[in-house]
Amino acid sequence: MTNIPEVKIGVVAVSRDCFPESLSVNRRKALISAFAAKYGAEAPSVYECPVCIVESEIHMVQALEDVKKAGCNALVVYLGNFGPEISETLLAKHFDGPAMFIAAAEESGDDLVGGRGDAYCGMLNASYNLKLREIKAYIPENPVGDAQDCADRIHEFFPIARALIGLQNLKIISFGPRPLNFLACNAPIKRLYDLGVEIEENSELDLFEAFHKHAGDKRVPAIAKEMAEELGEGNKKPEILEKLAQYEITLLDWVEEHKGYRKYVALTSKCWPAFQTQFGFVPCYVNSRLTGRGIPVSCEVDIWGTLSEFIGACVSSDIVTLLDINNTVPKDMYKSDIEGKFPYSLTDTFMGFHCGNTCSKKLCKPTMKYQMIMARSLPEEVTQGTLEGDIQPGDITFFRLQSTADCILRAYVAQGEVLPVPTRSFGGVGVFAIPEMGRFYRHVLIEKNYPHHGAVAFGHYGKALFEVFKFLGVEDIGFNQPKGMLYKSENPFC
Repeated sequence: MTNIPEVKIGVVAVSRDCFPESLSVNRRKALISAFAAKYGAEAPSVYECPVCIVESEIHMVQALEDVKKAGCNALVVYLGNFGPEISETLLAKHFDGPAMFIAAAEESGDDLVGGRGDAYCGMLNASYNLKLREIKAYIPENPVGDAQDCADRIHEFFPIARALIGLQNLKIISFGPRPLNFLACNAPIKRLYDLGVEIEENSELDLFEAFHKHAGDKRVPAIAKEMAEELGEGNKKPEILEKLAQYEITLLDWVEEHKGYRKYVALTSKCWPAFQTQFGFVPCYVNSRLTGRGIPVSCEVDIWGTLSEFIGACVSSDIVTLLDINNTVPKDMYKSDIEGKFPYSLTDTFMGFHCGNTCSKKLCKPTMKYQMIMARSLPEEVTQGTLEGDIQPGDITFFRLQSTADCILRAYVAQGEVLPVPTRSFGGVGVFAIPEMGRFYRHVLIEKNYPHHGAVAFGHYGKALFEVFKFLGVEDIGFNQPKGMLYKSENPFC
């Protein structure tokens, strides 16, 4: 994954000067040791600030200079005892990156005189001062614990920090307006700026011109060969590989030439209907390849869809995709393939689909062919280049961050799985199961006016995604509420 941040966390311990400094020193050392023991592979990405225990504003400056010199882009402020509420909050204010506050629990019932740190109390003052100064810092659900507990909090902070760093350095590049009848993919951009995301909107003509300028590019044969090797027996349309390679090079060059001062990029484009007749192919397979290397590309100029994909890639450090919440599972198929074999009702299941933008690494037997839906209204020969296959079974998280037409941020997160059930269908498609999906569909997706696109992360990442959305200021975060937990608008008599 070449398009997401690498996180290095600096751990700075703080101490109130009326408490023994040794409490914070020893607890910091124990925390670092516990992290190395539990999460050895990540240990090099956690830096223990040795310069000082922060008791004053001068110490705060010294610590910040040290973690900056060490290359840290995320910060953990660790209250080894009560903590100095001014200096510790100034750490978060002046650090250029996300900061998390955690605090030490008491260690022994035999040492509650000289060994009592009162960090449980100090965390209250830290949170009050952060709010007083309007400093945004991350405080986890369980911010106070022993060395083992706090090591877990640091481990959980990595994907959250990765997403927040990524958003502050992201540019979304779009091509073209939404296709006709896709008003659901509305893209009010005001809230992008609020989140720190930059956007560059272009015409389809700009992309078309750039594509033609890449005709005969000497890199095309090598990319076409790479595509053929990736597809193997699934390469059913070898005659268009050179065009697809030319298009991929066009997009990658555009990214390099237009990302400006931003480190990370996501793309979105108007992929039909004029795209096919003018370019002579569909962009799906190329989109899947770029997404596979960490550059999400959403369809139908779904700006908030590609933003959601990017967040998912940062949180999971893995390939993501964007799918339509598409169609129901037929009752006969449910009875023959699902009922009694998996713990889901019919309304827990649905089929997630898109034309062919899911990376080959997430498909069973990926095959590149023509796009059936587009071929219903366009000549089949210009609809070549879609990637099809059943989506690999396993855990998934369906989610989306969305700005409404009146610029209110909303999000949803739902965990489930792709079932190992043949889809009997076409496109990049899978049989999905999410507990209580029917109620979630009605009282979150429909009622909150979400579009048909949802981002998919391959694994259960609901906890981290929920924390990211909460940190971003999203007040309305929907989830698939369990049985017995009614939605606000749900009829209790049903």
